[in-house]
Amino acid sequence: MESPPEPDRAPLLRRQDTRLDSYVDRYAARTHGMTASAIRALFAVANRPEVVSLAGGMPNIADLPLDVVGSTLQDLVLGRGLQAMQYGSGQGEQEIREAICEVMRLEGISAHPDDVTVTVGSQQALDLVTRIFCDPGDVVLCEAPSYVGALGVFRSFQCDVAHVAMDEQGLVPEALREAVLALRAEGRKVKFVYTIPSFHNPAGVTQSLERREAILAVAEETDLLVIEDNPYGLLGFDADPIPAIRSLSDDRVVYLGTFSKTFAPGFRIGWVLAPHAVREKLVLAQESATLCPPTFSQFAITAYLRQHDWQGQIKVFAEMYRERRDAMLAGLAADMPEGVTWTVPAGGFYVWVTLPPGLDSQAMLPRAVTARVAYVPGTAFYADGFGSRHLRLSYCFPTPERIREGTRRLGEVLAHETELMSTFGTQVSAPRRPELPSHNAPGTNQA
Repeated sequence: MESPPEPDRAPLLRRQDTRLDSYVDRYAARTHGMTASAIRALFAVANRPEVVSLAGGMPNIADLPLDVVGSTLQDLVLGRGLQAMQYGSGQGEQEIREAICEVMRLEGISAHPDDVTVTVGSQQALDLVTRIFCDPGDVVLCEAPSYVGALGVFRSFQCDVAHVAMDEQGLVPEALREAVLALRAEGRKVKFVYTIPSFHNPAGVTQSLERREAILAVAEETDLLVIEDNPYGLLGFDADPIPAIRSLSDDRVVYLGTFSKTFAPGFRIGWVLAPHAVREKLVLAQESATLCPPTFSQFAITAYLRQHDWQGQIKVFAEMYRERRDAMLAGLAADMPEGVTWTVPAGGFYVWVTLPPGLDSQAMLPRAVTARVAYVPGTAFYADGFGSRHLRLSYCFPTPERIREGTRRLGEVLAHETELMSTFGTQVSAPRRPELPSHNAPGTNQA
C-alpha cells in the first residue's frame, strides 16, 4: 500500500528584526555610555521665542565691543594671515600660552608656558585628561551634583562616577576622604576628583580658600589627583577671585580654563595647565585628536588680549551678569511657593533650586514647557539617578525682564503641582542622598 503524500510544507522564514540603526552591532563598547545631554535635548523647545529659557548656560556676549574685535581680526588677516590660517603646534602657539599664564596670574597661579596645552574649549581639555588617565571601570569622584558635560565625558570612557557630598562651601573634605578610603578598600582604582570650586555649575556655590586648602590636604593625604575646572572664576560679583587650588600645589592639581565665558565661546579656545610629564601625554593626545587646536582662534584671542582692555571687559560682563542674578533672586523671592529653596551665587551663571518633598523636576518639565518656561531637571547632574527634587536655573542670557517673567511662570507651575500633590496625595518617594543645605545655611534662601 502506498503511503499518502506528505502535505506541502511552507518554507521556513528567517526572522529579520527591524533596527533603527543597522550599525548597532559594530560600535565599540564605549559608545553605550554616550547619551544625549539633557540641556542639548532642551534646545529645540527652549529656543522657541514664546518660551522663557532658564535652561542653557549660553554666555551673553551682547556687551562685547564688536568694532574692536572686528578691527582686530582685520588687522590679523592682513598682517599675519598666512601664519594664522596655517597648521600650528599640537601644544598650542607660544604667544597664547604666554597670555594664558598672565590670565591665570589673576587667581594666584604662577605657571610656565611650557606646561600649558591649548585645547578646543575646556570641554576638550576634560576629554583629553580623562583619555590619558582613565581605563574602563576606573572611578572618578565628582561633587553631588556635578557638571553634566563632565559626566558625559566620564561615561564615554566607561568610568564609574562616585558622587561626594557638598555643602554651602562646596565639596566636603571629610566626605572626600571617606569616599577615597572606602573605594580603595573595595579594591577600586580612584583616578582623580573632579571639582568646580568657583561659582559651581550647577550648584552656584563657591569653595572658600580654607575649604580649598582642606581639599588639597585630603588629596595629599590620600595621594589623589585633583582636576580643577574653572570656567567662571573671574566672573565674581562682590570680591576679587579666590586663589585657585592650582595656586596651592604645582604637582597635585591639573587646572582647566577657557575663554568661552570671559571673551566669546565661538573661538573654542581653552587650556590645561598640568605637571610637565602630564603635559607631554596631553600633547600626544591632542595631536591624535585634532593635529592642533584652531590656529586662527589662538592668534585672534592673543591679539584681542594685547590690544584691548580685557580685564575691564570682564568687569563689564560681571556687572551685566550681576544684574541678571539679582533679577532672578528677586523673582524667586516673589514667585516661589512655600518650601522652595535656592542657592545665592556670588558669581557665575547658575542658581540651584530645591523643591518641596514629593515634587519631581523631571516629571514636571513637560508641564513647565507648556507654561512656556524651561529649566534643566536636577537628575541631569547626577550619574546615579538622584536629583529629582532639584532643578538648575540659568540667568546669564535672558534679559532681567525675561528672567522675571520666567520665574513668574515657574512659580505658577510649582504652585499648581503643589496643590495637586496636596489634593490627591501624589507624593513621589524618591531615593535620597545628602542635600545641599536648606535656607538656614549661608548662601541659600527660601520663599
